[in-house]
Amino acid sequence: MVQKFGGSSLRDADRISHVADRIARERATGVDLVVVVSAMGDTTDQLLDLAARITRDPDPRELDLLLSTGEHISGTLVAMALHARGVPAISLTGAQAGIRTDSAHGRARIANVDPSRIRGELDAGKTVIVAGFQGSTADDHLGADITTLGRGGSDTTTVALAARLEADRCEIYTDVEGIFTADPRLVREARLLPVIGYEEMLELAQQGAQVMQTRAVELGWVNGVEIAVRSSFSEHPGTVIKEDPFVEQRNKVRGLAHDRKVAKVTLVAVPDRPGVAHAVFAPLAEAGINVDMIVQNVSHAGTTDLSFTIPEADLAKAKRLLEPVVRGLGAKDLTTDAAVAKISIVGAGIQNAPGYAARMFGALAAAGVNIEMISTSEIRITCIISRDDLERAAVALHRAFELERPEAIVEHPARPVARRRAAGSRAS
Repeated sequence: MVQKFGGSSLRDADRISHVADRIARERATGVDLVVVVSAMGDTTDQLLDLAARITRDPDPRELDLLLSTGEHISGTLVAMALHARGVPAISLTGAQAGIRTDSAHGRARIANVDPSRIRGELDAGKTVIVAGFQGSTADDHLGADITTLGRGGSDTTTVALAARLEADRCEIYTDVEGIFTADPRLVREARLLPVIGYEEMLELAQQGAQVMQTRAVELGWVNGVEIAVRSSFSEHPGTVIKEDPFVEQRNKVRGLAHDRKVAKVTLVAVPDRPGVAHAVFAPLAEAGINVDMIVQNVSHAGTTDLSFTIPEADLAKAKRLLEPVVRGLGAKDLTTDAAVAKISIVGAGIQNAPGYAARMFGALAAAGVNIEMISTSEIRITCIISRDDLERAAVALHRAFELERPEAIVEHPARPVARRRAAGSRAS
């Protein structure tokens, strides 16, 4: 089995002790156990703040080396706690665990996982504690650099290890009991989903639901790894992310996702001619700024307005990059708005059922919420609204689609996906 404990589960010594007790009980059942850990509490944010006090532009390699220490601390403390309980355990860095990545510091992608060290430690009867969120660039220890996988990277580490070790179970432990129909902090009537399909979970994660990291869901989907999302503070079975055979029989809208950390950028009266869009978006792409929703108005008198959304954290950088572009294009103005939010309805049934957009827009209108931008996919409808209207919008949409009502489908516990077993030890 492969388990992951997030930063909220490891916030202090008491919580680490609680996690160690949980691991010890699981280990006592006789399973081989690999545990991935995140940094304690807000350690990563504290390290980022510390680096920012030293320099406004930290070297990416050095920053990765700094940030990786948070998971090292968690891993060693969990291993010590297990030793104190008589449980054989060893902590490994991402590199020691065989996680190899590309060289994109801060947002590295896993290229390969060599599980030989982990399998050897499991054969020796040890519980293996792996530092999540990180890997190394090469097998040559003289030339290897530490890399980090980006926000939520410990989820990616967990699913990648579960796939490579062909684990029977993959469990993500966090501070909530699973995946809800909406953020319970915004919508009190939000309901826990026993099962959700990979595709729906991927859209929810992409649109702002922070319980699971997008790349981890993708890895699970591609490799057939069923993922249980559970609370580390209760015995509730949580939510299983898997292929859902009942998707057509469920509520067409499965859940809401929101994101407060977005900003809207508008280029006013841009000349309407070939090459303009490339001139605007190429510098953003080169700077690693992700552009989400894009809306271009109908041309009038040879000009048009071009609006798009980006992460709020990238707004200042985007303005610096676009100001000379706006002057060069002869556009009238560049405006920005950081007081917006994104809200989405998600469900695999939306693509085959008419009227969902009208229902969404009607619910927002009845709640007095103005829509600034709209984007759709086959299983999602997303609106940009004022950040001040977000809670009201979430409650209105949750009620409009009756997400508080239990679904009629009878849920069954997830069954492990049958996969070919590799020779040697594996995580149970």
